[in-house]
Amino acid sequence: MDAIDAALVDINQQKASVLAYEQFPIPGEIRHRVRAVNSTSSIQAVTELDVILGELFADAVRQLLDAGEVSAADIMAIGTHGQTVLHLPEDEHPRSLQIGDANIIACKTGITTVADFRRMDIAAGGQGAPLASACHAWLFRRQHKERAVLNLGGMANITLLPGDMKQLVTGFDTGPGNALMDAWTQKHLGKEYDENGSWAASGKPDENLLQQLLQAPFFAATPPKSTGRDDFNLDWLEKILGKYGEALTAVNVQATLLELSAYSISQAINNHAPDAREILVCGGGIHNMQMLQRLKQLLADRDIISTAKYGVDPDALEAIIFAWLAKCRLEGVAGNLPSVTGAGEPVILGAVYTKVKDGK
Repeated sequence: MDAIDAALVDINQQKASVLAYEQFPIPGEIRHRVRAVNSTSSIQAVTELDVILGELFADAVRQLLDAGEVSAADIMAIGTHGQTVLHLPEDEHPRSLQIGDANIIACKTGITTVADFRRMDIAAGGQGAPLASACHAWLFRRQHKERAVLNLGGMANITLLPGDMKQLVTGFDTGPGNALMDAWTQKHLGKEYDENGSWAASGKPDENLLQQLLQAPFFAATPPKSTGRDDFNLDWLEKILGKYGEALTAVNVQATLLELSAYSISQAINNHAPDAREILVCGGGIHNMQMLQRLKQLLADRDIISTAKYGVDPDALEAIIFAWLAKCRLEGVAGNLPSVTGAGEPVILGAVYTKVKDGK
């Protein structure tokens, strides 16, 4: 929720070339308002943010094109994931909500916009997540190469790419990535995130707290599974911390949160991808040096490497994925993998928003 990732992507055959990429910071007041959204927020607050984010996303597109001196007429489509504010795929009435009005994006840019990628998969019985796996497979799967792709976003997810092309690609959310560490840092340091994991590195993980955190039902659930801030948030953490009184320092809690992410990721890889020798890492968490060091310790028999090794910017990959999914939608190609999301069948993801031009 810190910035808008905007990528200009040229996609052909088995290659996605990033022609331009930029991060546009979201104003602090808007960030705080979006972070405060939960299942009890008013419809007025959510719909207002839907409009505000739609305008910010449209502005980001226009700035990216202007900087690259590219005409909107040369763009096939915009793929916009939107900002997730609710994700409850296991509820009696499964649902997921992303905001950032695509009508506004299409209208302000004049470019066909594809959005709302998750709900068709949920309608087909799936989790609506993770959606990155199909593109991960398209980009990185190779015969006789056992690989996993780890996305370190707010939540962490993995895609398992068997070297045997007859085997299915699988994947799932492993639990928290950066979200809990970021929230704890914002509360105690007033900073957006723990740069390089330096604050966590200066503390010591508390084993008792770690074991309490690992009791969350999500960790024991079997894939397909997905999660979000509805499950892992500051309120959830502070309820558990309430049992400890003043016994734990803020820095040791931060160290424990990093250990929670690293441990749950490593366990997921060890249990579900025992033969994967390469772990390709992407997402904002790749800049957390303490996290990467801990993962290398926990997965010592594997190569932990950036997707940059294979020509894909780890920061831009998420934006690339939704450009790719937009292309799939316009071509009528299914964008989900039922073996990942649990959907009953492959389905075409996304809704298309097109502004009428020249009265046609």
